[in-house]
Amino acid sequence: MSRSDFFKLAIVACVLVLAVVLVGRIDRAHSTAEADIVRDAIRNAAVTCYAVEGAYPDSVDYLRDHYQLAYDESRYFVTYEAFASNRIPDIYVTERGQVLP
Repeated sequence: MSRSDFFKLAIVACVLVLAVVLVGRIDRAHSTAEADIVRDAIRNAAVTCYAVEGAYPDSVDYLRDHYQLAYDESRYFVTYEAFASNRIPDIYVTERGQVLP
């Protein structure tokens, strides 16, 4: 193998590695964006509930039943922590199977 062939092979290998890394980053960014959309939908439904009823709901189930909240439960894990009826709950959404930092 000549020196120029080795150099060409090294460039191709670097480009392939870079492509794999970029695809992985794009996929993670897309997953994070989707989880943010689910979190925002839950928060908006909770705020709507507060505006209509004067209190934040105790659970996501209430939002599903009364405010048509829908998301893919098999894909996302939601933690909804309600402190008091007059304080917006803490809402955390993670994709199932995702490793948290």
